[in-house]
Amino acid sequence: MEGASAVWTEAVTALSRTAVFRPPAAESSLARCAAVLGHPLPKDLVALLRETDGIEDEYGDGLIWSAENTAATNQGLREDPGFPALYMPFTPLLFFADAGNGDLFALLSTIDRPDVFTWNHENDGRTWVAPNLATYLDWRLTGRIDP
Repeated sequence: MEGASAVWTEAVTALSRTAVFRPPAAESSLARCAAVLGHPLPKDLVALLRETDGIEDEYGDGLIWSAENTAATNQGLREDPGFPALYMPFTPLLFFADAGNGDLFALLSTIDRPDVFTWNHENDGRTWVAPNLATYLDWRLTGRIDP
C-alpha cells in the first residue's frame, strides 16, 4: 500500500508493531454489510475496511472486525428474539470490535456522529469511550481504553 490508501494501517502500525492486518475488504463485502444492516456504514469505517478487512491485536482480539463479521454480529444481536426482554435496542449501535471479555465497541448507526461507545454485556451499559474511530484505535492500542 502506498500514499493515502494506507492511512489507517500506517497509523495502527505506528502504535503497535504486533497488529495483524487482513487484506482489504472487497467492495461487494462492504455493500453486503450495508445491505444486511439496512443503512450505510460510517465513512471512516469504510475507509479503514478498504485498507484492511479487520485488525487483530497480538492476542487475537478484534480491534476492528471484518465487514462480514460486522454484518453477522450486528444482524444476530438485532434479530435475536430473546434480546428485547434483556437489552435496550441494538439498532442505534453499529458494533465493529470486541473487547475480548464479552463487551463490544460500537459507532452510532444512523446518527452522523463519529463517537465510539462500549456496550457492557453484563448490565447493558453503553458508555462513550472515544470521539472517533482514529482516537479509539490510538487509545485502545496505548491502553487508555482498557477492556
